[in-house]
Amino acid sequence: MKCPFCGESDTRVVDSRPADENSSIRRRRMCDRCGKRFTTYEKIETIPLIVIKKDRTREEYDRGKIEAGVMRACYKRPVPVKKINETIDLIENEIFNREEKEIESKAIGEIVMERLKALDPVAYVRFASVYREFKDVNTFMDELKKVMDEKH
Repeated sequence: MKCPFCGESDTRVVDSRPADENSSIRRRRMCDRCGKRFTTYEKIETIPLIVIKKDRTREEYDRGKIEAGVMRACYKRPVPVKKINETIDLIENEIFNREEKEIESKAIGEIVMERLKALDPVAYVRFASVYREFKDVNTFMDELKKVMDEKH
């Protein structure tokens, strides 16, 4: 790290500690040439993930939208909050492990449905009915039959 006072490129770290609620590291540095001290902050560089919506518009990824959808699907279901949060983490990991800069909302919806199917079948059908925009009872029944067939 270059010294901001004299421009020397050889500086050393004399103290490191977490900062900003563990989202960065604060480092105290000292210049070997002029002896002055200065502080730097180190943060993980994240490239924002862009979601391509059905209408082809784009928006920045928002974990809160997945959380809201999963929570609505699990409303009044016997699913512990810990399991819900673990499922949301798994969904998010799967999304980010693709290492893509853009992802279609359709792909996110499919990941959510797969994870909900494993978590709670009723929550899965609730989410699928909204996500896939079931038009009538027959479409709903077809999805229920698929879930029932997979169970047996």
